[in-house]
Amino acid sequence: MRTPSRALAGTTTALVAAVLVLAPGSGGIAAPGTPAQAGPAEVQGDHDHAETVDNRKGKVAPTSAQRTLAAEASASARWNIFGTPASLTATSVAEPLATGLPADPVAAARAYVAGHRDVLGITAAAAESLEVLTTQKVGEGAIVLLRQKFGELEAGRDGLLSVGLRGGKAWYVSSSLARDAATPQPATLTAADAERIAAADAGIASPTVLGTKLVAVPTPDRGARAAYQVAFGTALNSADPLAYTTWVDARDGAVLVRDSIVDHDSDNPEWDVFPNSPRTDYSTRDTRERWCWQRARGCDETVAGPASPQAWDIDPATGTPSFTTKGNNAFAVHNWYSNDPYTVGTELATPSPTREYTYPWTNQWHREKCAPTTFDSPARNDIDAARANLFVQHNRMHDWSYLLGFTEATWNMEGDGGDPEQGNAQAGGVSGGPPDFLARNNANQITPPDGQAPITNMYLWQPIAGAFYAPCVDGDYDMSVIGHEYTHAITNRMIAGPDAGLSSPQGMSESWSDLLAVEYLAEHGYAPKGARGFTVGEYVTSDPVAGIRNYNMSNNRLNYSSVDYDFVGLQVHASGEVWSATNYDIRAAFIKRYGYGSDALQKACAEGKKPATACPGNRRWIQLVLDSFLLMANSANSQVDARDALIGADLVRFGGANQDILWNSFAKRGLGQGAASAGAADADPTPSFSSPYAKEATVAFRPLDEKGKPVAGAKLFVGDYQARAVAVADTDPATALPDTVSLVPGSYAFVAQAPGYGHARVSPQSFRSGGKDRLTVRLPRNIASATSGAAVSGDGVNLTKLIDDDEATNWASLGSAVAGKGVTVDLSGEAQRVRRVQVSAMLRPAITGDIDAGGQNRYTALRQFRVTACSATATITCSAPADFKTVYTSRPDAFPAVAPRPRAPQLLVKSFDIPDVTATHLRIEAVTNQCTGAPDYAGEQDLDPRANTDCATASPQALNVRIAEFQAFTR
Repeated sequence: MRTPSRALAGTTTALVAAVLVLAPGSGGIAAPGTPAQAGPAEVQGDHDHAETVDNRKGKVAPTSAQRTLAAEASASARWNIFGTPASLTATSVAEPLATGLPADPVAAARAYVAGHRDVLGITAAAAESLEVLTTQKVGEGAIVLLRQKFGELEAGRDGLLSVGLRGGKAWYVSSSLARDAATPQPATLTAADAERIAAADAGIASPTVLGTKLVAVPTPDRGARAAYQVAFGTALNSADPLAYTTWVDARDGAVLVRDSIVDHDSDNPEWDVFPNSPRTDYSTRDTRERWCWQRARGCDETVAGPASPQAWDIDPATGTPSFTTKGNNAFAVHNWYSNDPYTVGTELATPSPTREYTYPWTNQWHREKCAPTTFDSPARNDIDAARANLFVQHNRMHDWSYLLGFTEATWNMEGDGGDPEQGNAQAGGVSGGPPDFLARNNANQITPPDGQAPITNMYLWQPIAGAFYAPCVDGDYDMSVIGHEYTHAITNRMIAGPDAGLSSPQGMSESWSDLLAVEYLAEHGYAPKGARGFTVGEYVTSDPVAGIRNYNMSNNRLNYSSVDYDFVGLQVHASGEVWSATNYDIRAAFIKRYGYGSDALQKACAEGKKPATACPGNRRWIQLVLDSFLLMANSANSQVDARDALIGADLVRFGGANQDILWNSFAKRGLGQGAASAGAADADPTPSFSSPYAKEATVAFRPLDEKGKPVAGAKLFVGDYQARAVAVADTDPATALPDTVSLVPGSYAFVAQAPGYGHARVSPQSFRSGGKDRLTVRLPRNIASATSGAAVSGDGVNLTKLIDDDEATNWASLGSAVAGKGVTVDLSGEAQRVRRVQVSAMLRPAITGDIDAGGQNRYTALRQFRVTACSATATITCSAPADFKTVYTSRPDAFPAVAPRPRAPQLLVKSFDIPDVTATHLRIEAVTNQCTGAPDYAGEQDLDPRANTDCATASPQALNVRIAEFQAFTR
């Protein structure tokens, strides 16, 4: 990535740490001297199941006529690989994309297509081939989704057009249309051929085929191709499932596209359920509530509603009660032996002839500290209670999302459609434990095309040495995780139609899952007050602030300029935190405008008893989020795509009443008017802090050295990150980036960085509307910089990366005891008085060909360090340990991290005042890394005899340490 930067006028503060992320690790016991290796354990957030392989070649550019017509329509336009509009957005509520359309939505959509083929870039045959896929009423507006046919074959991937309509006008268009709809040449391969090819391409020897059908797939260079759409996988009920939808060319056998479909959480039946989760002090007090289908004595809540015409335990095949955890919307089973197939019925919860699903809960997994004997005990690890809880929560998500638009018409999951949600409780509980930990500390969702049943795997949580320090709890009781996983199915079905699924490398899929989970809890009154209401996974992680993320979504300074800030573990989770923070701001702005209302009003809106226009701001916002899914006709989306769809949803549902707060909120997070992404996976998207509804402040970046002279080549970054972030201004005349930046009014923090000067953090500064501001940032010279003439020697690899003024690189010592490992920096020249050092423990992605090319485990990051100094003379060469004396030892938690794992914000570059020392050489030495020095990762934390949880003795990461930056200053 580029590493630009920018900062604000004000006082440069000492560098401070923020918060941090997940890292893969090993649960095995390390012998002394064992080299670092990534262990087999996979924990929540450490593996990207959303990879997409698209082998289609070429890209068709839109014609100049298309661009002109879009501009004449005052539309904000972006284009897809077929040269048709990825999106057309009306830029003003006074200027729709088209007017005079029929009142009927389908007729209006067809009229729009007929009258705008030139800007769409499609032939008459392509326009005539469009068939209605679904129509969704959106307040006073509507969304119509059309799909191309190529001869007799429907488009299986792409070929979609979504039109947002209101009042006889078109406001938003999204498409993945092919320009023509010529009939492809007929298939010469069989479905069985395609299934074998798809499986071989994915490396699966004995696949379970979920469904195969012949479709058409448009390509930019060869037109539409007849292709088999094959949904398949292996170990679908296991701890680490693999499942894909692959489109195989039906003539030459080429794999056109492969998508992973796994995303890594009586007449009056009654259920005992935890509305949110058990107590987070992990006591054995049973706080479940009694939920009943109809009102009755002793019931805490009545759950019947219009989204489920029959009780949740009614079997749609018979119309009678199942008397267990099986119904139309979902069924829940246990799956302790995750690699073994099972028969539905034998694995359901213990039947209840009275339909009172009120099973005992003893908190056994936590009480007995993950002891494997729980599975053979009479309580059986509370498995009945787990299955019942998971079953109920899946039904609640079904009903809540149904009333927001996830219905049969938009491809939801129901038994009468052949695809109820399958919940695997305690997945891999027995077979997926130590020593490999293949089924711990995670949850995932497998979402095949419509009509094929999706699967949620919910796991047990347990501390794992050098990987993840979770409490001994059952994920089946954490609704924030369950709701997160269920939302993956919502987005994979609603975005880009029922079959193609969603790819969002910039993390919106993970973010939407977090957002819907916390909003469900909030609307029903189950969320804790304050920031904890926006924590995902507090129960399963024991962290009330960040949960399974780096940040609480209600409190962070992330923005689009640093969308890829954290590459350790699953990058899309961290990138999605930018989208979550942005949507939290939007939600807050909607609440400020429309209020929050009473608990009774919130509940009435959540139950669909009020229209969105009569509901509080948070309900209006979440309604727009669901609406926006149908306005994305492309599978692969960036945050800019998602932004445009949300803006389009407001034009359709609310007539553009909220364009100002949407645009201003987006701009504050770098997704403003000029934001751009070169594709869904762009690691260096262009940020913009400008809004058409605000008068921006113009901020001039003025970096000065210790003598007050301008610093050339300095970069300014908005937020807390320099590594893998995009600068918003610089003072380098060789770049096109100016030394000024436009910012919507508000408060911003900055980081400035320059070769030879290191980093300077600028505390939040406020900017007024239309202001002309100067941001003066003091950048004293870094005398430990290679640019300043410093040289390095010492232990480990990549020594020069320690003094390159860049957090995007790091030094490492691998395979031996951490304490005492370090690097000596020759400051060059005469002895200098040093008063301050800056150190960063930031990690980085693997670099091909690097000596330290392996994964960057979080537990290898520096925790405590010491600085020693030496002054060379005629007789002292500063080459021996005895030449140095210790001048500073940091606090034990210089880079603090707690359970469940270190996080990126806790590792950022920080400033440390040291006793004044005159030296020609400085040496930084590790005292501990996160594995050896953090109390939360020390000692035996469970009663599972199969594995040791003490990081210092049970993980190879105890032998590895990394430091990103060492900087020294005379002031």
